[in-house]
Amino acid sequence: MLETRFPRIRGDIGNPDSLPFPLLYRTVPAASPDRVVRQEATGLLPAFLDTARGLVADGVAGITTSCGFMALYQREMAAALPVPVLTSALLQVVPVNAMLPEGRRAGVLTVSEEALSARHLAAVGVPQGTPVQGLALDSHFRRVFLGDNADLDVARARGDVVQAALALQARADRLGGIVLECTNMAPYAGDVARATGLPVFSILTLINWFRAGLVPQVFAAAD
Repeated sequence: MLETRFPRIRGDIGNPDSLPFPLLYRTVPAASPDRVVRQEATGLLPAFLDTARGLVADGVAGITTSCGFMALYQREMAAALPVPVLTSALLQVVPVNAMLPEGRRAGVLTVSEEALSARHLAAVGVPQGTPVQGLALDSHFRRVFLGDNADLDVARARGDVVQAALALQARADRLGGIVLECTNMAPYAGDVARATGLPVFSILTLINWFRAGLVPQVFAAAD
């Protein structure tokens, strides 16, 4: 988890009621939204690894982060830890492309288009030319989550995310699905799907898939 003070509403990865199975949370010291998003988490990888190792020692089956911009360190974290690792919802772009009808492709909705670099995308295999749409620079959502403010207005945040999704749909040709880079957008995935008519994939869809593989359902043997 990043070190934050903004609200963690239901649907946010930081709210334990967002997923139907138990999770353990640990905060990475000094991992502020500004440092991770705008400064590429420079110098923080050792702290992320130390925090993850503490979770492994406590018995977790897999590790995730709470910020899609940690995609930049997917390879390093997966290589360094003894359990599977998901750093970012952006890991879904490739499989979403594979499942879409011929000629359709996924687009990315991000909290900060200017900070989401080609290096972030390449680190998790996102194809070049994938359409990326950021939230408006003056949006309430950006002010709360990038500025780490405590005064979240859920209705305004929802409107900001939906508006950006519609902008992505309007300018991206052959758009067949949307991947939400930002973990704080997950509470509004249903709103985006209704507004665009497209399938929407968030950190929650990824973690549900992840957990299904880490702890497969057990079926009784047939008589």
